[in-house]
Amino acid sequence: MTIKPKRRILITGGAGFIGSNFIRYMLHKYDDYEFVNLDILTYCGNPRNLEDIQDDPRYSFIHGDIKDPDIAKNAMQGCDAVVNFAAESHVDRSINNPNQFIKTNVHGVLNLLRVAKDIGIDRFVQIGTDEVYGSIDKGSFTEGSTLNPRSPYSASKAGADLLALSFYTTYKLPVVVTRSSNNFGPYQYPEKVIPLFITNAIENKKLPVYADGMNIRDWVYVLDHCSAIDLVLHKGKIGEAYNVSTGNEITNIELTRRILRFVGKSEDLIEFVKDRPGHDKRYSMKYSKIQALGWEPGHDFDRALDETVEWYKKNTQWWKPLKESAGDARLWEKSETEKQA
Repeated sequence: MTIKPKRRILITGGAGFIGSNFIRYMLHKYDDYEFVNLDILTYCGNPRNLEDIQDDPRYSFIHGDIKDPDIAKNAMQGCDAVVNFAAESHVDRSINNPNQFIKTNVHGVLNLLRVAKDIGIDRFVQIGTDEVYGSIDKGSFTEGSTLNPRSPYSASKAGADLLALSFYTTYKLPVVVTRSSNNFGPYQYPEKVIPLFITNAIENKKLPVYADGMNIRDWVYVLDHCSAIDLVLHKGKIGEAYNVSTGNEITNIELTRRILRFVGKSEDLIEFVKDRPGHDKRYSMKYSKIQALGWEPGHDFDRALDETVEWYKKNTQWWKPLKESAGDARLWEKSETEKQA
């Protein structure tokens, strides 16, 4: 009898929010897959995100930087596929320090692509964002829409997408790109709006809403995003990009009110603050292309948001040390414009 070899997949940035959820999701779904997690463990890369699976023999961890060719090569050896989650991802931080975003999100991705090409990886999935399209007043972007990034973060992610796709065109590296709308769920670092607002509400602290709160975002529950990545990894057409969204478009102020309602706190905690420079008004994407592969979101938005609130209520030992170590209850850095005002 021939024993089928295990499939081995390198996950970069797997100690972060989406990456850790994806590793756990895949381990539960596939008995015959192994996962290597390469992560440099920046402030938002947390080994505690994967404490429950760290002793699983199908999982291994390498502490290292995706920009280092030797580390990337060592991590990728013996792997069939790469799923790259590794990225600097907070817009406010990119406004204050764009250099780090270019180093990680562009130079780091370029290094991974070069190594993947040299090794002969079967599939490289680059995890992107809807922010590369920019803002749209009416209608929705498709995968063929012109990229129009409007922050250093989204510009660096657009560069990563284009680099990845260029490696397919130029070198025939089997690349697929995903672009998802805003994610939420367990293990999200509490500088992002949903976990920040949930934890601030739990602590009876103000919820800082930019401007009038009328900016619109589409939200996808992290496990729905994981199932979409899984599908694209196995069935996505190489050289293509796939939008991952849900149609759960909601204004920031309405999102804030729902969080307060689920936490059980008063809207008196809402604090309107000076707007972010270059703040995009509305993100919206069509996702019919990935629907054609068979994907649909499996979680109701309100139910998933309520469950996320409950997770943060039950896991204060996870997020309280993160907020305390940050030294800023709001966990978002004031822009240079605000500092000078």
